[in-house]
Amino acid sequence: MLKKRHQSLAHYSNTPVLQHSKANYLVIDPKILIERLDDMGMIRTLYITIWVFFDTLAMGILVIVLSVFVRSGNSLHKIARFWGKSILVASRIKVSVKGLSNIDRAGPYIYMPNHQSNFDIPVMLGHLPVQFRWLAKMELFKIPIFGRAMRKAGYISIDRDDRESAFKSLDVAAKKIKSGVSVLIFPEGTRSRDGKIRPFKKGGFVLAIDSGVPIVPVVIKGTFAIMTKGKFRVNPGHVRMIVHKPIDTAAYTRETKEGLMESVRRVMREGLETNETGEPAC
Repeated sequence: MLKKRHQSLAHYSNTPVLQHSKANYLVIDPKILIERLDDMGMIRTLYITIWVFFDTLAMGILVIVLSVFVRSGNSLHKIARFWGKSILVASRIKVSVKGLSNIDRAGPYIYMPNHQSNFDIPVMLGHLPVQFRWLAKMELFKIPIFGRAMRKAGYISIDRDDRESAFKSLDVAAKKIKSGVSVLIFPEGTRSRDGKIRPFKKGGFVLAIDSGVPIVPVVIKGTFAIMTKGKFRVNPGHVRMIVHKPIDTAAYTRETKEGLMESVRRVMREGLETNETGEPAC
């Protein structure tokens, strides 16, 4: 077993991590091992994981405490915005935003971004400078402190496996929209495994039609390379977020929602396939 591990690590670099001592024991060279781990991004990923844990713990407790004194979720959402930006800074991720002039920041809208990575969440929180409430999968709300903080901030859980419960969540979201608050939902429901747009869930589009508010497609480019679904590794990088023009939902009904879904999909697909100059990406 030890011999095979020695061969595997030695193959990774011309400089062996494991060396024979004079007493003929295999000895790990700590300096070389750290260099190899750093080359593989493991140290950076571990550092970011620890940062996210303590940052989430601190911000979560702060939200829970402040929720006793403030009734509006707006102040609590600002803390979530700070949380998102701090994670991006710690991860050495730069974000550029285009298209904010396409929206009235007073809203309300239903924002629909594509979903490529866990880092889509801090990107949207940190760099979409409007008040919104997240419509997120129920599993996130089960995370200790983090989940409770999300509820206190007015974010809405949705159980994708329980149809009746999901529609109740949409009713809650509709009430928030009618009170003038925007809602954000990932129409794909989960992260993409290959960077391409997955099939859309219908719930968000039913919500948009019933509420009569426009949908704002948001294209996120670059997070897939930063952290791919199923891989425990975080890479530094540059993310581009493009806020597109709102799509009016007034002309659609529940029976014609497929057309609305296709309109949003078309905008997202074209946004992912073009570069900064508007030309098709190679």
